[in-house]
Amino acid sequence: MTFDETGNMSGKTLILLPGTCCDWQINFSTVIDSLAEKYHLILVNYDGFDGSDLIFPDMITVTEKIEKYIIENHNGKIDGVLGSSLGSSFVGQLIQRGNIHMDHGIFGSPDLDQSGVLSAKIKSALVVPLLTSFTKSEKKKQKAKKKFVEMFEMDEKTAEMFIESFSRFKPESIKNEFYTDLITCLKDDIHVEGTTAHFIYANKMGEKYKKRYLKYFQDPDIREFDMQHEQWLFGGKQYQDPVLKVIDEFMEI
Repeated sequence: MTFDETGNMSGKTLILLPGTCCDWQINFSTVIDSLAEKYHLILVNYDGFDGSDLIFPDMITVTEKIEKYIIENHNGKIDGVLGSSLGSSFVGQLIQRGNIHMDHGIFGSPDLDQSGVLSAKIKSALVVPLLTSFTKSEKKKQKAKKKFVEMFEMDEKTAEMFIESFSRFKPESIKNEFYTDLITCLKDDIHVEGTTAHFIYANKMGEKYKKRYLKYFQDPDIREFDMQHEQWLFGGKQYQDPVLKVIDEFMEI
C-alpha cells in the first residue's frame, strides 16, 4: 500500500480512499487540486492497486493497514476520511472498529451492499469478467466509453482514462476487492462519540440506498444531490462544485 501526503500541510487532514478498481490518481483526478488548496491530503492506494506486484488481500487486512498508518503517523486521530464508492466501506469499518478516531467520516454515494458468502461468490464471478472485458477489443472499449459519457456526462478523455483503469490491475485483485467488500459487514445503528457520518446521497441511485445509510448509522448527516453514483467526480463542474462546497461544510462542523 502507498500513502502520499500533499496539499495544504497546515490545513485539516483529509484521507481520500478510492473505489472499486481505482487508484487515487484516477478516482480523484478532477478534484485533487481543489481539495489540496484547503486540506492536508493523505492519498491512499491499496495493495494490488498501488503499482506493486501484490494482490489485494481483503477489506479487513487493508483496513488494519490504514489504521496502522494513522496511529503511527497521526497519533491515531484524523480530521476527516472521504471514501469514494467502495472506499466508503473502509470509512464505515474505521468508524465501527474504533481503533482510530476521525471527526468526520464522509461517504461518497456508496451502495453499502452486503451479501452472504455464496451470494458474494456468485456476484463476483459475474461482475469481475464484465469489469475486465471493457478493453478486450476496440469495439467494446468504444461502446463502454459511449455509455460512460452518456450516463455520467463524462468528457471522452475522462471516460477513456476510467475505462483503461480496468485493464491496469490484476483480475485477482479486482475479484478479492469486490468479493470481500460484499462479505465485510457493518453493524446497525453505529454511533461513535465525536464522529459524524456524512453521506453524499446521489438520488438517481434510488431510495433504497438512503434507507441503508439510515440503517447502519445513527443520525447520519445526509446531503441529497440530483446525480448518478459518484457523478460529481466525473460529470463536470455542475456536479463537482456543489459537492465540494458540502465537503467544506462537513469539515467545518
